Amino acid sequence: MGKSKTKNQKKSRLNANHVAEEVFGSAPHSFVFHRGQVGKNVGQLVADMRRVMEPFTAESLKVRKKNVLKDFVAMAGPLGVTHFMIFTKTLSSINMRLARLPKGPMLHFRVTKYSLIKDVVSSLKRHRMHDQQFTHHPLLVLNNFGSDGMQVKLMATMFQNMFPSINVHTVSLNTIKRCVLLNYDPVSQEIEFRHYSLKVVPVGMSRGVKKLMQEKFPNMTVAVLGWANLSESEAEQDGDHNITELPQIYSGRGNMASQQSAVRLTEIGPRLTMQLVKIEEGMGEGNVLYHAVIAKTEEELQEILIRKEAQMKEKQERKRKQEQNIAEKNALREENKKRSLAGMKRKRPEEEEVDPEVEDPGNQDNRPPVVESDDEAEYYRQAVGEEPDEDMFPEVKRRQRPERSSEVPFKKRKPFPGDKTKNLYGSKSSRETGPGGRPAGKTSVNGGKSFGKRSAGGKKFEKEDKRFGGRKFGSGSTSGGPGSSKFKGKPHSGGFKKGPGGGSRQGFKQKMRKS
Repeated sequence: MGKSKTKNQKKSRLNANHVAEEVFGSAPHSFVFHRGQVGKNVGQLVADMRRVMEPFTAESLKVRKKNVLKDFVAMAGPLGVTHFMIFTKTLSSINMRLARLPKGPMLHFRVTKYSLIKDVVSSLKRHRMHDQQFTHHPLLVLNNFGSDGMQVKLMATMFQNMFPSINVHTVSLNTIKRCVLLNYDPVSQEIEFRHYSLKVVPVGMSRGVKKLMQEKFPNMTVAVLGWANLSESEAEQDGDHNITELPQIYSGRGNMASQQSAVRLTEIGPRLTMQLVKIEEGMGEGNVLYHAVIAKTEEELQEILIRKEAQMKEKQERKRKQEQNIAEKNALREENKKRSLAGMKRKRPEEEEVDPEVEDPGNQDNRPPVVESDDEAEYYRQAVGEEPDEDMFPEVKRRQRPERSSEVPFKKRKPFPGDKTKNLYGSKSSRETGPGGRPAGKTSVNGGKSFGKRSAGGKKFEKEDKRFGGRKFGSGSTSGGPGSSKFKGKPHSGGFKKGPGGGSRQGFKQKMRKS
């Protein structure tokens, strides 16, 4: 178990967090993004510039095609963003815009040359670039920005406000790991942008001593032998332009306070060479304060100013009309609401006068009152108005349809000449039809029809045949009931009996084959 923190430790931690939040909130923040189609290389340049502006920038800012500049402005306010760096690409050049939120101004630059981080690093033999360098903001260095001209001073102010300010008396040297250099050329009016990594090394000692101080576990044999082969001139720097006396202890072996150390710069990219084109008021919608190509007279400027004022007045008039229309619509809506509430109040007493117990809520369609009946099927017909399903009331017999009246007899059909279907049994021809379109036959005692039906094979045998003793095949019943055949009281065996010809079942098959 570790030791618990004391009250002083907790208090100092809270104070440090509070100071860090204040510093982070007061530092300028930026958005770096592109607009329109820019291509792969310019997209990588945008990512490299985000790397330069860390940690006070949005590293993973997502930009969509449908986003407009107003969307970024609306989002920048709650997040505390103060500057925009916007890249665009045309057929002739690559442009960069720097904007100060929320009211401008906006500076337009034309990028004439650029190199990515990967191009710069690949050209160096030894490069110094690690993640710890990007935990703090870079140190800004401006060169030749003191020349006369309103546009030059405005550029210098814009660049200074993009990075946090530094107090030389209280700054910690260990937080300065990078440097951004901006150099202005008055002749060509171009600005060179460079990004460096800082390294501080002690001076005044030989290479072998430096190696001893830097290695954790030095090899003394190699170090002692190397001292004899080194000269004093090799250990010294080329000049005094990068040697200084450190006021504080700097990270690294041998960098002590009040000791001579050399500051070395290693470029880590990207590189930019750009030229100022124009300066506008506001977020790209105001007056043009400076233009490098077009120069306008005072009369033209006054004309532009009058046109801008007319547009502003027209916009205010449209806004006033819109507000007036909205107020009229709201008043009309309130009036309709009051009218509807008054109608509801008038209708309520009329509804209360009607006794709800007397009113039949089910009689809404002026249907006749339902008469109660013991028969459930009849009650269902009266209540619903439809016939119930067969399986709805299984124990109750449904009312059958009335049978057809027998007063009107069916028209008898005369037999055809030579028709021998009417035999001694009194059977009618199969051509005569009974009720329902079915062939009529002789009705037996038990109500069944024994003549005129089809056999199991699907053929009718109604004509008498001499081979079967003058009987019709199929006239007998398997049940052997009375009235089902000519031979009453004698059960049918279910097989073929011998007729007058003395034939059997086997003989019948043979005769059928011959025929």
